[in-house]
Amino acid sequence: MSNSALHSITTFPSFFSSPAPSLFSPNPTLHFPLHSQFHHLHLHPHSYCHVITLSNKRRNTAMSQLTPPRVTASSVQDALGGAVSLIQSSPATWRSALLSNVLIFVLGFPILVAGLSLSGIAAAFLLGTLTWRAFGPSGFLLVATYFVIGTAATKVKMAQKVAQGVAEKRRGRRGPGSVIGSSAAGCVFAFLTVFQVGGEAFYQLWKLGFVASFCTKLSDTVSSEIGKAYGKTTYLVTTFKIVPRGTEGAVSIEGTLAGIFASILLAFVGFLMG
Repeated sequence: MSNSALHSITTFPSFFSSPAPSLFSPNPTLHFPLHSQFHHLHLHPHSYCHVITLSNKRRNTAMSQLTPPRVTASSVQDALGGAVSLIQSSPATWRSALLSNVLIFVLGFPILVAGLSLSGIAAAFLLGTLTWRAFGPSGFLLVATYFVIGTAATKVKMAQKVAQGVAEKRRGRRGPGSVIGSSAAGCVFAFLTVFQVGGEAFYQLWKLGFVASFCTKLSDTVSSEIGKAYGKTTYLVTTFKIVPRGTEGAVSIEGTLAGIFASILLAFVGFLMG
């Protein structure tokens, strides 16, 4: 057995035989024979109060950090005011475009899901954000008008179209491919506007191209859907041969007139929006 271990055994009883120190003596000292590195530990009564005070302060600080901030009517009003100011910022920024589209898409989700698949809604959200950033609320309203008219034309006589096998997939709910295909030209003009290609001299030209691209696409959609529903005689556009409804590349007088009217209507909305 080592000398240190023997020393600990021999000194172990002395720990209990030594008189208990008084905590209220002027300078109490506790002796721990088994641990030489703590041979003298001085404990003052005032130190206990100091430790307790520090513990209370740390606990209060921790509790204040864990306590959530109080939500007051003024703070909510300030937050709403800041959001409205951001949305109304002119010219539009990416932040205002993103916030505006989040609010619109959340509130208008029941309408969107009637005309778009979930992946189509995601593609439309990107389109809406880009449109708001490039042309502000007026550009967004133009695209929204295009969506409403196009969806309404697609839903016309849907049961008849399904029975004849000429209806769009998912009963007219457009996917991301349709959204991207319909807006590809408009997105080009939106990017040209965002990056200020050509400067102020070309801004009106890019805006005109943006409106014209959606008017053209709306005319194509409406003429096709109304022609499937009401077209009495459909002709193949390349040979003018009479073909069944829904044939790719076929046109009808009813559908053509409806498409012209829809494009004029959208162009007029763009004129009103500036």
